[in-house]
Amino acid sequence: MSSETQDLNAVRARRRLPRINPIWFVLAALIVAIIVYNPNFVQPVGYMNFLKRAAPLAILAAGQIYVIVSGGFDLSVGSTITLTVIGSSMLLNNNPDATWWVILLMYAMGLAIGLTNGLVVSILKVPSLIATLGMMITLSGLALMWSGGAPRGYLPESFRYFGRANITDLPLINILPISLIVLAVVVCLLWWLMHRTNYGRLVHAVGDNPRAAVLAGVPLMRVRVSAFVISSLTAVTAGILLGGFAGVSTDVGRGFELQAITAAVLGGAQLLGGRGSVSATIAGALTLTAIFTLLNFVGLPQPVREVVQGLILISAVAYAMYRRRHAVH
Repeated sequence: MSSETQDLNAVRARRRLPRINPIWFVLAALIVAIIVYNPNFVQPVGYMNFLKRAAPLAILAAGQIYVIVSGGFDLSVGSTITLTVIGSSMLLNNNPDATWWVILLMYAMGLAIGLTNGLVVSILKVPSLIATLGMMITLSGLALMWSGGAPRGYLPESFRYFGRANITDLPLINILPISLIVLAVVVCLLWWLMHRTNYGRLVHAVGDNPRAAVLAGVPLMRVRVSAFVISSLTAVTAGILLGGFAGVSTDVGRGFELQAITAAVLGGAQLLGGRGSVSATIAGALTLTAIFTLLNFVGLPQPVREVVQGLILISAVAYAMYRRRHAVH
């Protein structure tokens, strides 16, 4: 057998092997580092609390990946989270019996935000970066106006249940946060929609080559608008969990838009569209949370965490662009 044939067979064998996203190895290394600093992390309470903290970002990133794969960005999700928390506390007015209709109203608000973002981008041809930046500023202003510049009221236990409560006395794991059940349901739904339906293929097609997608009969506007709607609805879900976990705050959603984008990029998403995975994005969100957890254990202050996040985003984007150029050549 010639050396060329052997090389060809080796390449084919490698292609048949399952390809594992490198972010999973990074996450595993970070988990090991956390365990070294805090051996109690291996206890159910330790890793369940970690997943509980990561759940809002993971859900948000799983929605953001739809917009990124379709070729855009959604910078309004952080403000949507803040408006969800502030709006819920103001509408509930200390009345736990109003929980369900307030939650439905928040999802209706998220639907309206997503539709507005998508229509402005699709019909008015405003770049998504500018359109959602404008929406971010608008929603932040609305939250401040509504709250009078300071958080008022509180979220009753019936509302905080989703982000705060745990199912206890379970075998093996002992506790199971309700937020993890919400995370599992949302992620499974979004993974199925992205990777097992025709809609997911249309999202990838629109992001990869919009002109070719239009020529192939893909409903470009419908796909892009629906991607923004999914992103906004996941932002509302994340807001409900954060409200339950952290309570009422006027800056509860600050920075989450960039964290969600960073998680997607860490998971290998292509910022120009056409490539991205829900499961890898979840791994990116867990990795980002693990980095923040490790920095807290080391004792580094909040400003350092923001510096690290910025460097991670720049490095991940630079690597993704480098990989894309070499793939083209």
